[in-house]
Amino acid sequence: MAQAHPHSPLTVSRLSGSLGAEIRGLRLSQVTTEQVARIRELLNEHLVLFFPDQNLEPDEHIALGRHFGELERHPNLSLDTERPEFFELRSEGGAGAIADEWHSDLSCEAQPSVMAVLQMVKCPEVGGDTLWANMYKAFEELSPPMQTFCEGLSALHDAHPHGRPEKMATHPVVRTHPETGRKSLFVNEHFTRRIVELGHQESEALLGFLTRWIGQARFNVRYRWQAGTISMWDNRCTQHCVLNDFEGERIIQRVTVMGDIPEAASRSSWAPHIKPFSALSRHDRQLQDFLSRDKSRTVAE
Repeated sequence: MAQAHPHSPLTVSRLSGSLGAEIRGLRLSQVTTEQVARIRELLNEHLVLFFPDQNLEPDEHIALGRHFGELERHPNLSLDTERPEFFELRSEGGAGAIADEWHSDLSCEAQPSVMAVLQMVKCPEVGGDTLWANMYKAFEELSPPMQTFCEGLSALHDAHPHGRPEKMATHPVVRTHPETGRKSLFVNEHFTRRIVELGHQESEALLGFLTRWIGQARFNVRYRWQAGTISMWDNRCTQHCVLNDFEGERIIQRVTVMGDIPEAASRSSWAPHIKPFSALSRHDRQLQDFLSRDKSRTVAE
């Protein structure tokens, strides 16, 4: 049911029991400081917001994104544009740039994305919906022993999906949101490769469980796009996935707010697990390579 906020003309319509709201009554090309603050409040409450009928020009889109933080160009994609912080991705009939795995944007970076501002420029008549998942809820509905176990772990992420497997970062499996103070899961099927403190087989088992757990429908909202809709989501406590089930052309434009260092919900008391040399130790090579690089960097500093 739509609700109008008593101090603004905004109409807020929740889209699912877990996350997501559609917002009307606001022109994003002309937002005031007060309206930006209100959007931040709504984003903390609903995690992903949708603003239909906006149709922003590229410079308006960039200006909107800058209200929420510093924008950066995509670090892993070579997009030759006159506006490096703004990019457009096209896909047609299952071919092209389609983010069809559950992921948290750029978790392979040492400072992953804080939030995204995306505009649907052209969408197919049927299909191509996007799903978002609530990572607060995914964590909170784990059993208490599993919550405690996961809080003491970290994970290795890499940019292999972008053709850069050498780009790696480690992040806590459970992070604390800097604004809300809530805990959320921070592993995903697209970028996360290994639980640092577990052996290879143990890591495979836990990551397999967590990535299946995260994708459950009860944690999700599914959004049917219309051209001209702007979406904003908090990348620190959500994941998203595009349904690659469409024919025709799908064009998105987006900017990304970068620069957040994930804060661990709890400090790990366990060391990284590297198996002594054997036939199985090949599974530890990537982690060992990252740890040796990290150690060299620390010594140099």
